[in-house]
Amino acid sequence: MGRLFEKIRGLVLEGRYVVGQHAVERLDERGGLEWQVIDGIAYGQLLAERPDAVPNPAVEVRQLLADGTEIKAVWSHLASADVAKLVTVHFFDA
Repeated sequence: MGRLFEKIRGLVLEGRYVVGQHAVERLDERGGLEWQVIDGIAYGQLLAERPDAVPNPAVEVRQLLADGTEIKAVWSHLASADVAKLVTVHFFDA
């Protein structure tokens, strides 16, 4: 597993995260709930790590929501505040 992913997952599990507006909008469109994405990172599968992403290093994680819906969550690390940010959520069946 990637170091960036472990850092982000650790921050989320510690409750040190924020949720971006774009992620909120994507979840609202599909009736998804934020807590499901937060909980899902514990068992998420790393798809890609982008340590050089601008404006913040990011990871793409395959996750399952509580109802079994498969998603790709994009998380970033906001180093200045040392928190994780849920950037967006992609639904594979859409």
